[in-house]
Amino acid sequence: MAQRNIFTIGIAIFLGLIAVYLANSYFSGVETKQAAIAQQQKMARIVVATQGLAFGSTLSSQNVHLVNWPADSIPEGAFTSLEQATSNRVALRPIVPGEPVLASKVSGTNGRATLSANLPVGQLAYAIPISDVAGVGGFVRPGDVVDVILTRKIPGVGASDTDKMSTVVLEAIPVLGIDQVLDDSKTEPAVGKTATLQVDTMGAQKLALSTQMGVLTLALRNVGDQALGLHPTLTSRDLGARRIYAPASGGPAIRRAAPRMVAAGILPTPIRSPALPAPQSLGPKMTIVRGVKISEEGLSRGY
Repeated sequence: MAQRNIFTIGIAIFLGLIAVYLANSYFSGVETKQAAIAQQQKMARIVVATQGLAFGSTLSSQNVHLVNWPADSIPEGAFTSLEQATSNRVALRPIVPGEPVLASKVSGTNGRATLSANLPVGQLAYAIPISDVAGVGGFVRPGDVVDVILTRKIPGVGASDTDKMSTVVLEAIPVLGIDQVLDDSKTEPAVGKTATLQVDTMGAQKLALSTQMGVLTLALRNVGDQALGLHPTLTSRDLGARRIYAPASGGPAIRRAAPRMVAAGILPTPIRSPALPAPQSLGPKMTIVRGVKISEEGLSRGY
């Protein structure tokens, strides 16, 4: 009985080896045939993705393969062998199925996925604190483009805590990451505590100062809208009519002047309430005729 089992196992192993050999022969034949076709049609062989590759995905023979490609239109940085493309490389940017694997989208040999690898020369990554409101309700995601707005108190001795001003600090700034999420294929809203922005050195200095001076808010803009402009600093007076304050104790309401008006010697003008009619007596009245003038006066009761 034991000899029969050993014999059965041996046959199974033999058949398995034959199946593996035939499969390898088949795929090797297909690869050789495709290479011959490429040579005949003056095509080149480059590496493309067979499935979607996210940021940090390791390249292997399971997710990339060689395909025929017109020799006169090979993308710059394309790999022509699987050994080059899969030598311990990871994706630095999302790659869709069928897309050529380019050296600019993957790390070097034995490399790892780092944010610095995605930064162009001369650009910096700077993180700022945000909230659900400052982050546009969680709709700001990696790959978006935003404007950065600073809201702070108006400087000056005459300014109160409610005297605010807002300034557009930076325009059309790419968002590299929200919290620790760097994959720009993640499009679902998510509230984060920090936003990492791609800026130059001066932009990083502006953000460093702004975070100490007031509150930063992100304004989401169209990715294709790269138009920049000069935006004036706005104050609370630009929201509408002049600000009206209630008096401290029974006095007329006054319009508060901005600090720059006080500095220029322009004093606030009080708003006087309209005169109210004199109270009328509810008791008995007497009509008095003096020439052609007729008037009525109330009578007071004496005791």
